[in-house]
Amino acid sequence: MSADFVNVQEKGIENEAKRGRRIGKDGILHYIYIDMNKTDNSLIPNILLRLAGGQQYRELKRACRNPRKAQELTLRSILAYAKDTVYGKEHHFDEILQAKTAEELFISYQNNVKATDYEQLREYVERHKQGEENVLFPGRPRMYATTSGTTKQPKWIPLTQVYLKNVYQKMTYLWLYNYIRHKRKTFAGKVVFVVSTAEEGYAPDGTVYGAVSGVLQKDAPELIREHYASVPEIFEIKDYAARYYALMRISVEQYVTLVIMPNPSSVIEMQNTLTEHFEAICDDIEKGTISDEFDIPDNIRNSLLSYITPNPERAQELRALKAEYGEVLPKHYWPDVQMLSTWKCGNTQIYADKIKDWFPADCFYQELGYFATECRFGLVIDDTLNSVLFPHYHYYEFVEESEIGNPDASFLQLDELVEGKRYCPYVTTFSGLYRYNMSDLVEVGPSFKNTPTVHMVQKVNGIVSMTGEKLYEGQYIEAVRTAEKQLKMKTRFFVGFADISSMAYQFYYEFVNQKTTQAAAERFSKRVDEILQRINIEYKAKRESFRLKEPRTHRLGKDSFYRFKKKSIADGTGRDGQFKVNLLMQDDKRKAKFDQLEKIYD
Repeated sequence: MSADFVNVQEKGIENEAKRGRRIGKDGILHYIYIDMNKTDNSLIPNILLRLAGGQQYRELKRACRNPRKAQELTLRSILAYAKDTVYGKEHHFDEILQAKTAEELFISYQNNVKATDYEQLREYVERHKQGEENVLFPGRPRMYATTSGTTKQPKWIPLTQVYLKNVYQKMTYLWLYNYIRHKRKTFAGKVVFVVSTAEEGYAPDGTVYGAVSGVLQKDAPELIREHYASVPEIFEIKDYAARYYALMRISVEQYVTLVIMPNPSSVIEMQNTLTEHFEAICDDIEKGTISDEFDIPDNIRNSLLSYITPNPERAQELRALKAEYGEVLPKHYWPDVQMLSTWKCGNTQIYADKIKDWFPADCFYQELGYFATECRFGLVIDDTLNSVLFPHYHYYEFVEESEIGNPDASFLQLDELVEGKRYCPYVTTFSGLYRYNMSDLVEVGPSFKNTPTVHMVQKVNGIVSMTGEKLYEGQYIEAVRTAEKQLKMKTRFFVGFADISSMAYQFYYEFVNQKTTQAAAERFSKRVDEILQRINIEYKAKRESFRLKEPRTHRLGKDSFYRFKKKSIADGTGRDGQFKVNLLMQDDKRKAKFDQLEKIYD
């Protein structure tokens, strides 16, 4: 296919038109479905990543041995970088920098800069968007990463060239190097990388805005971009079904050894697309075409067609796999995948659990790590869920779980965290975020060197309370999973909403058995309610005092999550690749969407 090929004459290879390889009309040997023992393209990427990523790994270890010193140097660097900006002058960065010790620096910073959320920074960002320089940081941003906010207006997170080059890019080298630390042949074949669009539009001053995942794909080292199976134009396709069809049509033909995507639900979407359109995809592969049944703009279609040629051998292989296995899964069509990297923490766990057996038994399934639109907070470097934080790139502060929402909460330094406890993190970056509330709940794991690791538990707004019950998203997930086992009723998807108007929780379930009756669904909800009362004493008290009414039960039709996702992307309230939804929330607009998806029964 495109990008990664070898000239036949140069290699002296003859009669290569056999299983796993084919010679295109251009005289080039295309590696589409090759035996890893015969062809390993990982040598050059491994050498370069060991040099660039290995250096970053050594720097990380050095910084993590003394996190307090690293944090002091990082904060001083950020403040010095921004001291002559509007924000820096208003908040006395020059004075803060006069502190003699780390402790004095941290205290002075807290006294002069109050903890913030996006709404308190919005006016500064708006000034940048209109073209003003030196507001939150020197100059103007290279781009904005957009994401949904707590108001009707989205958040525009500025990303500076300094941050992208000196932080993001260096973390990327380490991230990729970490893959080959675990699996040497990770880059032997192609990479399937599902992202959102890097360039979605422009701010009033002409600065581009888009998705962080798209930037990550676009700015990856060239040696990695050459291994992409998914052509970047695919992610510019607006129609949701067409985008996934094009993605699977292109990538299922190829020899893939690495699969990366933030949300594991995207793997399910890809697999559903292949299952539903299997014969059409095989026909396209056989003929070197892309089905006209999908709404793909002509310019993108023509670009994709330039990458492909007829491949009847691969089509025959796929049909043979279907005849043998029935449902053709990634472990069948990509049998040599070395690494699968997605989120597995928080509410993405329910999707991660669904796909873990879809891949080869020796595939290393690694948590992608804790990063968000606002910053790349940390990376997972082992086989746990815990992200190693980067004390030399970001300045971190934390508020204990019990103090979340308390205006007089104490802020802790990175080295003061206690393993097993949960905190809400605040971050200061080279992109104009100062003591910025991430609104996440993280749990502390074992230390890397002397620096605590963390993993995502849930968004802080995944804690819902109508009458003081403080019901956690994780508790709701646990209750549903326990009810499934006890009642032997499996769900494909579920979501809960706090409904103030009825003072009751509204529970929505998509059952695997779509013939589940309303009476059976209500029995399931009753069991969930009983389990919640057992694991949350405040919830139990509110239910017993009738301040909380009995939960209401709703049945959802097939593929409800994906229909909700499609609708959200279409109306601009969600983005593919990074799409997430809390499984417990108080959100009337999202609830209304699920009301529309509720299955109609006789």
